[in-house]
Amino acid sequence: MQFQIPQFIEVENKIVGPLALRQFLYLAGAGALSFIFYFVLEIWLWLLITAIMGAIAISLAFIKYNGQPLPKIAWIAFSFFWRPKFYLWQREAKLISIPEVEEKRKTLQQFFSEMPSVKKLWQDLITTKTPIPKREKGLRTPYWGRQPKEKFEIFRKLTGEREIARRIDYR
Repeated sequence: MQFQIPQFIEVENKIVGPLALRQFLYLAGAGALSFIFYFVLEIWLWLLITAIMGAIAISLAFIKYNGQPLPKIAWIAFSFFWRPKFYLWQREAKLISIPEVEEKRKTLQQFFSEMPSVKKLWQDLITTKTPIPKREKGLRTPYWGRQPKEKFEIFRKLTGEREIARRIDYR
């Protein structure tokens, strides 16, 4: 047996001209309220309210986000903010003591308790000129205590001239 599979099930049927029934009801409701407000309110207030209602009706009728119509998204958002939220997660802690791990943990605690604090180390790095023992290495001089000879470099100006200049290393 062959069965026909319905297609285009997400597309709403066009009832009133190019509009679906839902779209027509949003626009007709805004139009009816605007008609009533025309006789009740002043012209400037009626224009303002009609413009706002028209924008809301058009957005409710035609805007879709990720394939979902705007009224559905608004309803989901409203229900999310309205419903109470209760999150509960409790981890069951099981204490297992393994002698080898306990010994290693104690040695690590002793090791870290003997180390200086990070703030103190940072302050020493920023404010001192001398190296911190066991943390920094002093500057290595490739000249083994001798003063380096002056270095000169040849560079070319924008005009194309070559010029010799003394190189200064600020270290």
